[in-house]
Amino acid sequence: MAARRVAFGRDRGLQARLSLTLFLLGLVYAVLIAVLIGAGVGAVMIAIIAGGLFLLQFFTSDKLALYSLGAREVSPQQAPELHAIIERLCVVADMPKPRVAIADTPMPNAFAVGRSPNTATVCVTTGILELLAPGELEAVLAHELTHVQNRDVVVMTVASFFASIAAFITQMGFWFGAWGDSEDQNNGISWIAVIAVSAVVYVISWLLLQALSRYREFAADRGSAVITGRPSALISALMKIDGGMQKIPQKDLRAATGELAAFYIVPPRAKQTIASVLSDHPPLEKRIAALERFEVQLQAHA
Repeated sequence: MAARRVAFGRDRGLQARLSLTLFLLGLVYAVLIAVLIGAGVGAVMIAIIAGGLFLLQFFTSDKLALYSLGAREVSPQQAPELHAIIERLCVVADMPKPRVAIADTPMPNAFAVGRSPNTATVCVTTGILELLAPGELEAVLAHELTHVQNRDVVVMTVASFFASIAAFITQMGFWFGAWGDSEDQNNGISWIAVIAVSAVVYVISWLLLQALSRYREFAADRGSAVITGRPSALISALMKIDGGMQKIPQKDLRAATGELAAFYIVPPRAKQTIASVLSDHPPLEKRIAALERFEVQLQAHA
């Protein structure tokens, strides 16, 4: 029996937030460039270096992410059940099938990377394949495919790069400020201004990224519920993943953190020790509550 297609488009709320985030990032970085030019610290050379690094990250970030986790691309012959689930979901969501990868790690998790739906890769860990039932795994994969469909992965990659550049300029300012010509008062004042503005830009960028990252998870949860028609399956999967994460040694969880952590379906941390406003994922309880509300809506329209 053919898979039933659903009316599944990009989340408008997420698209508005993606656009707003990029606009605000562009605005604060325009201020940063203006300060660099005013300070006479070689803004053109910094722009050239930053541009080169941006292109490198834009075209290689997905490969680096997979490599950092030791993931390998698998064919339909190597992972027939996994490919079958993804193929079925892609038919339902009316989207191209991404590449499929598996990372050999006991940490139960999944993520999606790629510049577009045509270049995307969905990766799952051996831990999650062993932990979840088929219906739960389907819900997780639908969540990751929603990220691909919404193109929020590439926006997060671009935005996180800008934050990294601000951090780099701040650090460079400290280097030059410490080792520059102490007799040149104007040069010292210029670098102080550069450090201050770069630090502010980094903080603003980081806060924008955290807020965007939290919302994109809500949007992907909803997308999974729309594609599968079973929000309860994703609820069960999230609870299992979170419980399974508690059993992973702390050193292994720390090894899995970093920039890639924001892309996991559940962050690889045993417990949240900071306020939710500073987290890159919404609290699990809020995600489950939102899915439960959506399930009630689905049942009301059944």
